[in-house]
Amino acid sequence: MKILVLNAGSSSMKYSLFGGDDSHQLTHGLVEHIGETPERDVAFALRQVEAELKSQGLIEHLGDCDAVGHRVVHGGEDFHQPVIVTEAVMDTIERLAELAPLHNPANLAPMRILAQKYPGLVQTAIFDTAFHQSMPAYVYHYAIPKPLYDDHLIRRYGFHGTSHQYIAKRAAALLDKPLNQLNILSMHLGNGASVCAIQYGKSMDTSMGFTPLEGLVMGTRCGDLDPSIPLYMMRHLNYSLDEVDHLLNKESGLLGLAGQNDMRALMALAEDGDEDASLALKIFVYRLIKVAGSYMATMDELDAIVFTGGIGEHAPDIRDRVIRDFSNAFGLKLDAVANTHAIGECCISQQDSHTPVWVIPTDEEKEIAQQTLLLL
Repeated sequence: MKILVLNAGSSSMKYSLFGGDDSHQLTHGLVEHIGETPERDVAFALRQVEAELKSQGLIEHLGDCDAVGHRVVHGGEDFHQPVIVTEAVMDTIERLAELAPLHNPANLAPMRILAQKYPGLVQTAIFDTAFHQSMPAYVYHYAIPKPLYDDHLIRRYGFHGTSHQYIAKRAAALLDKPLNQLNILSMHLGNGASVCAIQYGKSMDTSMGFTPLEGLVMGTRCGDLDPSIPLYMMRHLNYSLDEVDHLLNKESGLLGLAGQNDMRALMALAEDGDEDASLALKIFVYRLIKVAGSYMATMDELDAIVFTGGIGEHAPDIRDRVIRDFSNAFGLKLDAVANTHAIGECCISQQDSHTPVWVIPTDEEKEIAQQTLLLL
């Protein structure tokens, strides 16, 4: 059994090949600079993937795979779980591109090429939004006129769902608890960041909303802000709609606050006395605690707090700041030694911490492979 996982973006394509009934990774790689020239299109990227896998003696061509699993950012309300790709599914993903114009077309392009070249090849679509379809209506509705939801599907969707779902499964195994009894906070911290309140193994609330712009302060995204600010910028500062969109998504967050969105560089600047960097870190941590704490206030039980993602897994100083800055009322106690030397899946809290704190590396590609295997 060979399952190829593709995570196609607007300018790059990540790929991983998994084998066996246990979905162990055989190889992985990245094709970059897609679209920079007419020749470096999605078809070119797929040929590069095929050539690399062939050079390693893993396949003769992409059609040799038992299945190809695709990450799709937005499934709207149409997809609550992974699906086998059909023409109808691809048409729906294309229709939903209006909700994710930067992502869904890029996710869809390799599907269509593979469907045409290898019509017998099984393809699956695994949606970032699917895990959050369990959110109740009072969580996903915005307080705006109802027709905007009824006619235009404007609501909170949430993202990073594949990561949060993987973390839920691993946490259940590590805590020796059935998934349907698991209650955790999953904090996916990277250039994009989100918190997910998982109750009884399902997403109850998450910080990202209609788009991945809502919620936490991120590398280049502003997160939550007064919605009148973009209006003010357009009315009084002569920003165009596209300029506002670009500023909030690409020029804000840590980059906008301190001129740097790489967390390691930002922390080095703060250590050297850079006031902007220090303030940016304080804002990043405070907003994370504020959102996570609000979720904890709604949960009757909490089995663990989990750090994951590039920052969550590799920045012990950030983990220390987050846990230390929580109110003492939460009773969280970090084990400084365990936190500093954390590698892989490990508990980093003291035994008498009110809630255990874990680091669990995420593996979205493996989750996609496993969900594809279940579909097969």
